[in-house]
Amino acid sequence: MKKSKRFTVIDLFAGAGGLSLGLYQAGWHGLFAIEKNDFAFETLKYNLIDNKKHFDWPDWLPITNHDINEVLKNYSAQLETLRGKVDLVAGGPPCQGFSMAGKRIKDDIRNQLVFSYIKFIKLVQPKMILFENVKGFTYAFNKRKKDGVEPYSQIVINALEGLGYAVKPHVIDFSEYGVPQRRKRFILVGIKDGLSTPDRFEQLLKENRDAFLKERGLSATVTLKEAISDLLRSNGELPTPDRKGFNSGKYGKCKSAYEKLMRGDYPETHDVPNSHSFAHHTAVKMNCYKRLLAEYPERGKRIDGRAREGWGIKQRGITVLDPNTVSPTITGQPDDYLHYSEPRIMTVRECARIQSFPDWYEIQKKYTTGGQMRKVEVPRYSQVGNAIPPLFAEQAGNVLKQILQYEG
Repeated sequence: MKKSKRFTVIDLFAGAGGLSLGLYQAGWHGLFAIEKNDFAFETLKYNLIDNKKHFDWPDWLPITNHDINEVLKNYSAQLETLRGKVDLVAGGPPCQGFSMAGKRIKDDIRNQLVFSYIKFIKLVQPKMILFENVKGFTYAFNKRKKDGVEPYSQIVINALEGLGYAVKPHVIDFSEYGVPQRRKRFILVGIKDGLSTPDRFEQLLKENRDAFLKERGLSATVTLKEAISDLLRSNGELPTPDRKGFNSGKYGKCKSAYEKLMRGDYPETHDVPNSHSFAHHTAVKMNCYKRLLAEYPERGKRIDGRAREGWGIKQRGITVLDPNTVSPTITGQPDDYLHYSEPRIMTVRECARIQSFPDWYEIQKKYTTGGQMRKVEVPRYSQVGNAIPPLFAEQAGNVLKQILQYEG
């Protein structure tokens, strides 16, 4: 066993850095990250490049947001020189076109980024691959037609096997690993040229889980209340430092091991949590929310369709959250969920907590966007909703190191 082995990783489609953060916490060393959106990259850069110095960024690649296809076009020679030097390429293409929670669009141009991912793997040929996407990635778009039946997950598996990787697909629910939300994701692990086997990835995750969580004072299941009960509006308010005209909530008493873990020493240096800014609700919406909290009989179930009419819900749908169970999957839509005890939607920081981002991880740029800008901007809510939970990524990073530890 190589005691001083330095494990290296490249993060593709890195977003705001949830996967990179977890791998950083697991002791991995980043080489660089590729993320097209400037908002999401700014968050990754602020926290992991400038603050934590996680990446040994190469001189040939500017430290900015990049389109993977432009990187493939302009730096293919440099990427080829990395062969044999990269332990892991992690990340998965944007999932909106595959998501069962969205419109699930077969012709979404982002779906084609799967092939860009495969081209990147072919150039760099890392020892190991960690590929993540939504569960819908495993479903064909139209099973009734003879053409297009094969799901994208199988396309990726076939391509990676053709490049000499042994691969193992999984569907994993992150709520089983200390993350306070039901979030099932497709996870594919691949290992090059018989260096080891990916078959034990999920088994090792489960074997290591209890000790990992116990060390942090956590149980396998963390409830919503255990995640965010110290972030109530009733704790008091101060002007939001980076959002003119809005107020942020103050820290309340820390009531759980999970809150203690997420807070760290951040409250000692900051009066308010980062990105804990409350939305402005109209009087009509406030009355609707108050009524739902007082009278709606079922928590944790989405209210949509005709069921909205009697409650005066104007938006496409909303879920009244249940404090005593894990949260539903956090999305990029700020008005999807109603707080379990206060008549308001969730703040970005509350969503980040549920995604297991520690409070020191500061989300950057605009809070929300709308209209046509939704097609190009990734504001704070979306950055958080699109991320891989760092607490799971850390556990995955530990297992991947364990699998590679005895590689010759």
